[in-house]
Parts: sequence; structure tokens; C-alpha cells
Amino acid sequence: MGTNNENEKLIGVIDAGTRSVQFCVFRTTHNKEITKHTIDIATAVPQEGWSEQDPKEILDAVRKCMAKVVEELGEEASKNIVTLGITNQRETTILWDKTTGEPLHNAIVWNDIRTDSTVDRILAKVPDQDTNYFKNHCGLPVSPYFSAFKIKWLMHYSPHVKNACKSKTCLFGTVDTWILWNLTGGINGGKHYTDVTNASRTFLMNIELLNWDPYLLNYFKIPEEMLPEIKSSSEIYGYVSNDWPLEGVCISGILGNQQSSLLGQRCLKEGQAKNTYRSGCFLLYNTGNQRVLSTHGLVTTVAYKLGKQPPVYALEGSVAVAGTAIKWLRDNMGFLKDVSRDTESLAKEVFNTGDVYFVPAFKGLYAPYWRKDARGIICGLTAFSTKQHIIRAALEAVCFQTRDILEAMNKDCGIPLTKLRVDGKMSQNDLLMQLQADISGIPVIRAETEDITALGAAMAAGAARGVDIWNIHSEESELIPIHTFLPTSTTNERDARYKKWKMAVQRSLGWAVPKKSAVMTEERYCMLASLPGCLYVIISFGMLAISEYIQGVGSR
Repeated sequence: MGTNNENEKLIGVIDAGTRSVQFCVFRTTHNKEITKHTIDIATAVPQEGWSEQDPKEILDAVRKCMAKVVEELGEEASKNIVTLGITNQRETTILWDKTTGEPLHNAIVWNDIRTDSTVDRILAKVPDQDTNYFKNHCGLPVSPYFSAFKIKWLMHYSPHVKNACKSKTCLFGTVDTWILWNLTGGINGGKHYTDVTNASRTFLMNIELLNWDPYLLNYFKIPEEMLPEIKSSSEIYGYVSNDWPLEGVCISGILGNQQSSLLGQRCLKEGQAKNTYRSGCFLLYNTGNQRVLSTHGLVTTVAYKLGKQPPVYALEGSVAVAGTAIKWLRDNMGFLKDVSRDTESLAKEVFNTGDVYFVPAFKGLYAPYWRKDARGIICGLTAFSTKQHIIRAALEAVCFQTRDILEAMNKDCGIPLTKLRVDGKMSQNDLLMQLQADISGIPVIRAETEDITALGAAMAAGAARGVDIWNIHSEESELIPIHTFLPTSTTNERDARYKKWKMAVQRSLGWAVPKKSAVMTEERYCMLASLPGCLYVIISFGMLAISEYIQGVGSR
């Protein structure tokens, strides 16, 4: 497959998402890819709540996708690819040996919650178990979501990681770093870099200074030599080595996938926001060069940094379960056969949810609640409830969770959002987009393509190579939407339904408490053990007496 102009400059993008890897190529004259190839990635679930991927499978998929696209373009047209960008699933953690290039463990995926106990141990040591204790350093709440907790878990439980750390051969990277290191030579001089957007999701980067934070590194006991060097999102990092397709092409753009989507949506002005609807939902709000530390459950993240320009920040709200809830209704409940074909049609068979509310907190609730003790519930069921009502409630759950984040952003920034730009595979569901407009009360503007994440990485890569495609530096450039969904509900209607959603959320909380209590108790007894003997005995007997009293009251 060739291009219309054999001399036209092209930009390639490696898009390594949670469920698939793709390589796509853009012309520098418009914002639709001319060709792409996609390969699905397997996810293993060794235990409930765990989620792993094979780092070598990710690399193999990258190689195969690149080779397939080069074949489709043809040798001559492929020579017009002037640079590559990388965009990736964030927080996913990979540790490998720099002398062998072999992974020391499977990648721990961003939505894995095995580090619950690690989080509890951290919280047990901070004043009032405050999840926001470290926000001034990294902009993030204490949560299993972020990479530092995954690194800590691997350093504690993986013998291979322990040995590599002792021999100082262990390297850490998110998926972008793993791909870049291998693309640029691996054990033969591979570049061990990441960009500020991915680094800002590790819990280890100082959100103001944009370097690894000494206090956090010391707190987590993570050696800095295993971490990649932090770069901007748009600069030349290195060149593709001779054992890969597109040998010699430079790599000049790296962005975490949600930040890349923000850039691709051209949310370049302060106050603009986008939401990406995929397996999870990710809403980013551009706050310009100002870091806004949320007091309402959002996280502060780096939106992008283009070369030597000042960084642009964003507030982010993450919804753990969006499209995953629909897949659960298919795979676990058998309510539908084909997600893309059946979801909208079945949900349209009823005019509303019949007052059914579905809180899909399968692994806890993310922003703005940050409650890992929450679990999924369906409430409001009656004898007349059908699978259609529940499917529609699952769609509404995505919209209500998005409104939760919008409400928090309004409180933090003081300026209500006037429109929401959307993308992602789920955004192709017209009913979902209309429900979003009705529940949020603002217009929803859908992007030209269902997923423009790769476009943002192409923009960053092109800018570093002097190919300022799509006027990335111009605040006047706008993405022309293909569809705008306007609210049709009244304020009273949407507020009444939102009130019931909040009631449902309250009922989902507290289901996973026992695990936390056990770890917290263990920490407190460890602390007691360090006290002088007589004081330890007095406090221990006091705690035992209180425990027996409570048990006695409970048995009456």
C-alpha cells in the first residue's frame, strides 16, 4: 500500500495499549492514519485482582506490527517515515536485567491490585493514614494504581528481582521505556529513558521539579540507578537499531496514552478537557503551566512538555471500569454476545433503567473516591427488571462516574466545563454519548476518529523533528468534530438521578475492609514491639481487654 505522494514525509507511531499493540503511520498533511496493523495482547490473571502481561509478547507485537506496515507501505514509501512516536498504557511496571535483557517478572498491569497490602503498610506509617500525604511531592494519592507500589511488591516478593537489585543489574520502566530500550539496542547501548508524562504516574517524580524525588526514593527504598532518565515528551531519544524494521529512523516523541489523547484532541488551552472511553475512562483537564493540587480526589499530572518549553499540567480523574463492565455482562452474565453490536441495541429496548443503578467497582473505586474497599453492586432491582435495564445501567454508570470527576474538577478549578471532547472505542456508542450529555448537562463533542491517542504521539514526534504537523504550537488549531451531542434532560431530572447514583456508591463501600484491618493491626503490633518491655505489656493487655469487651458486647 503506497501513499499518494511518494516523497511526502510520514510519521510512525507505536501505540502499546492495555489490550493491543498497534503501529500506524500518518501523513503530515492530515490527521487520519494511512495504514496501521494491530495485534491483541494476552492478559493473565494468576489470582483475583491480579493482572499480568508478558513483556516479550509486547515487544514481539511491536516488531510484527512494524514489519507488517512496512510491507503494506512498500520499501520506497517506508523510507519517507522520518520519525517515530511511542504512546503507551501507563503505570504498568516492568523490571528487567540490563545484562541479559530478560524480564525478571511479568509486567504488572496498571489495574492490578495485588499491592493492597503494600499500600496498607505505607498508610499505617503516615499521620492519620492520610492517602494525600505525599501529594505535595508527586501530585498523587496513595493507591495500588501507581508504579512505585508495584516496584516495591516485586522487590519484596520476586527472587529474580531481589538478586538483580543486589547485583545492581535491575532496570525499571513503564511500557514506553521497555520498548525504547529494546528499539535502540537493548543490552548493546539501549537508551534507558522515559518522558515526564509517564514518570508523573510512577509516584516517584517530583511534580514541580520533574526529576526523581529523593524523599520518595528513600521512603520506598528504591535505588535511583534502576530508574530511567526523565526526558521531555518531544525530543530525539535515539535511533532504531539494525535488528528492527525501520533501522536508523529516529524516535522523537513519547507520551502516556491519556496525555497523548489530550494532545491529539488539541486541548492546548487552559480549561479544555477530554474523556477517553475504553476499558477504563480517563478525563484530563488542561490547567496550563499551573499545578493544581486537588482537594477533591483528583490527581495532578503532567499533560505534556514539548522540548524546552515549560511543562503543561492537567488534573486527571480515572475510572477503573468502563468498557470492562460491558465485557463482564457478556462474559460472566451472558447478557449479550457482541459488545460493539449488541450493547447499544439492547439498551435502547428500554426507555430508562427502571431505577436500576450499577456501580462496577470490581477492584475498588478510583477518582474521586479512591476507595479500594469498594466492590461492585447492582441495586434498585424489582421483579420487572430485565437484562436490558442492567445493560443500560452499566452505560449510565460510565456517565455518572464521569460526572463525579467533572464535579470534582469544578470544585478544584472553580470554572465549570462548557463542553467535553471524547474519544475511544466506546465513544462510537451514540446512546452512551447522549446519556453522557444528559447526565453531565454539557455538550459532548466526539472526535473525528474513535481513538486519536496515536495522533498525539505523532504530533509530539513531528514537532521534535521540525515537522510541526497540525500546528501543534498554535492555540488556534481546532479539531473539527463529526458529531455533537446536546443535553435533552432538565437540571432537576439529572440532579435527581445523580443523587440516587451517589446513594448507590455509598452502598458499594466497605466490602473489602477485613484485609486492610489485618495489615494495619500487624503494623501496630510491630510498632508496639519496639516499645520498652513494661510499656509494651501494659498497652498489649489494654488492647486485649478492649477487644474482649467488644466481643462480649457483640455476643449479647
